[in-house]
Amino acid sequence: MGDVRLALGLMSGTSLDGIDAALIETDGVRVVRPGGRLTIPYDEALREALRKCLGGSGDIDGVTGDITRAHGAAVAELLAREGLDRDAVHMVGFHGHTIAHRPEEGLTWQIGDGALLAELTGIDVVCDFRSNDVAAGGQGAPLAPLYHAALAEELERPLAVLNLGGVGNLTWLGADGGVMAFDTGPGNALLDDWMRRHLDAKYDADGALGRSGTVDRGLLERLLADDYFARLPPKSIDRDDFAVAMAALIDADLSVSDGAATLTAFTAHAVARAVPHLSTPPKRWLVTGGGRQNPTMMGYLREALRVSVEPVEAVGWDGDAMEAQAFAYLAVRSRRGLPLTLPTTTGVPRPLTGGVLHPA
Repeated sequence: MGDVRLALGLMSGTSLDGIDAALIETDGVRVVRPGGRLTIPYDEALREALRKCLGGSGDIDGVTGDITRAHGAAVAELLAREGLDRDAVHMVGFHGHTIAHRPEEGLTWQIGDGALLAELTGIDVVCDFRSNDVAAGGQGAPLAPLYHAALAEELERPLAVLNLGGVGNLTWLGADGGVMAFDTGPGNALLDDWMRRHLDAKYDADGALGRSGTVDRGLLERLLADDYFARLPPKSIDRDDFAVAMAALIDADLSVSDGAATLTAFTAHAVARAVPHLSTPPKRWLVTGGGRQNPTMMGYLREALRVSVEPVEAVGWDGDAMEAQAFAYLAVRSRRGLPLTLPTTTGVPRPLTGGVLHPA
């Protein structure tokens, strides 16, 4: 075991909602103690500027600086809330924001300036966690599985940890210590975009609109016929890879509520399509990310999976902090030269480390 470090993780997820920041004490193997955390929503102007960068267009240089400064402000606010001096934090794990992810083309692109963040915070910054994996032929995602495995060390297995952010991804933890991971398909991104398009809302609060609608079962089956679900893992997707589903709903002229219901069911049943790829079906699913706060989504998941489906808070984890915590954990692993990804999580040929250090 290495020395325990206090690390701060930062995550800007595909849902475009804002910045999560979280502290943990870890040696890069064990999670010794989670610390404080916060979420700072993006203001509308920055959110829209960031949205325009998706796919690799827009004012990328300007937005890169803006989101880096926003992350610096998040670090300062979290340290102030926790009464910590910057010297108490050994490193920052800075994910940046993914604007394009096409690993089959050797491309994964997270914007964010690690050198600038190190200058702003006065703390060593580890960033660019995905590029080394993709360069070695891996998917570059998901990156949280080893953190999930560390958290779940004492829990009964086989177990699945499901993250429903903008994209859905799962970590399968086997009874023999095995770890497997891949993207399940759409998370909240399609539903959020539907809400924005029709109601100028950021998301379906409490799943109310989806609950009031009726699932178009024929359309749902057509969406689930996408080749992605039959493809063997490891596999990952870009936020907008299922834009065809949005087009299909618009062509079908569904009501706003029926569209919300169908997209919610699509996300849940896409998760169920992942189960045949697992060597042993999970006895329990623990859900993190914004999707766990949508009761309609959770209901569809229970219907589709037919086993226990609970928010991660059921085992004492903080679903609003887990992704940020994961990048704090990965930063420590990176500095120790430990693997961040495995052949069974991203398809790399061997366990592989990654990350780039920017000293303060």
